[in-house]
Amino acid sequence: MASEDDLCRDYLLLKPEEASFLDLVRFLCCSEWEKRGFIECPEEKELTIERRWIIFISLLVQKMLLYLRKPMAVTGSVVELWLNLLSSNGGFLALLLNLLKGKMALPDKSSAEFTSVVGNLDTRVDLDRSIKNDGLRYSLSLSIMAAKLSYENEDFVQSVVRDHWKMEFLTFYNFWNEYQKQFSTQAFMFRDTSSDPALIVVAFRGTEPFDADAWGTDFDISWYKLPNVGKIHGGFMKALGQQKRLGWPKEIEQGSDSPLLAYYTIRQQLREILHKNEKAKFIVTGHSLGGALAILFVAILAYHEESWLMEKLEAVYTFGQPRVGDEQFGKFMEEKFKAHNVRYLRCVYCNDMVARLPYDDRILMFKHFGTCLYFNSCYRGEVISSTSIYPPFYISMHMNISY
Repeated sequence: MASEDDLCRDYLLLKPEEASFLDLVRFLCCSEWEKRGFIECPEEKELTIERRWIIFISLLVQKMLLYLRKPMAVTGSVVELWLNLLSSNGGFLALLLNLLKGKMALPDKSSAEFTSVVGNLDTRVDLDRSIKNDGLRYSLSLSIMAAKLSYENEDFVQSVVRDHWKMEFLTFYNFWNEYQKQFSTQAFMFRDTSSDPALIVVAFRGTEPFDADAWGTDFDISWYKLPNVGKIHGGFMKALGQQKRLGWPKEIEQGSDSPLLAYYTIRQQLREILHKNEKAKFIVTGHSLGGALAILFVAILAYHEESWLMEKLEAVYTFGQPRVGDEQFGKFMEEKFKAHNVRYLRCVYCNDMVARLPYDDRILMFKHFGTCLYFNSCYRGEVISSTSIYPPFYISMHMNISY
């Protein structure tokens, strides 16, 4: 059978679904890791006790999330239903009154009125009309609203883009993750025709509070070292559409019956749209996991030497983005951004834990790169370099980052 060596020579692949809890304890206590079927890496790679401990924690959390997948999904559905029952009926007292009258409004999960847990925490859908469409402040504000909107269902997204923003809705996607065997990656695209030239926005969905698969992706510390690129987070690569045993071929065949893969599908649609309007530009954005997918989408474009698309890329804006690669990867991306005049801005709220993961210690060696717009607890922003140390604490308030 082919191995991940077909993708690259240096890698670490974790398979929590193939491990029992007893296997994890044995792995932590015994250095004979090569006999374990739930971890794959080159035979000559030495796993010290420090490395085994980090791998153990990652596998343990992923294993627990596999068991909690259904309970978390049910809990999330109940919470969402309750919040939407309240909003659909005008509050708790009105809900009780409607229930007694037999007139209780039942929300439809696929309708434009049904909002996610994230949408109920922050109900804003309108753009700030005081921000003129003429520069960084506008595109950054549009990006964070798109990143927030990505948590909603297709009808809700379409309604907001068309009716509130007065822009052209293009498409909403549920993408396949070959490793999880789930449609666990979501994104949508729209066009701002008020911009000159027209601006295409690609927004990836982040980690939903009750989505065990998305949390599993966050805690998966699998990685691959691509030649001349660097070490990249494997969990995020899988969510973006990495092929088992094939890695990242430049072109693949996607039949009409084949599940859609994020990178290849979005790239093809961008090609088609931008060929029809060669003056148009596009930006890529996302929050949390969505931010990681946004920057890695561009990374694979650069890896495939998609120079024409890179020239059309105006900016990448991420919010609460985790680390996605090592120092070599950061240098590779900075060189590509400089060559194609692409703006990359990473926004972080002061106590956001996600932006500090995975750790940049001597074991994992993940590093941020580029310019960071850091907001303190009073929502005062400052620009800091990727090497600056911001206060390392743990409670996040993602959705307030631009206000």
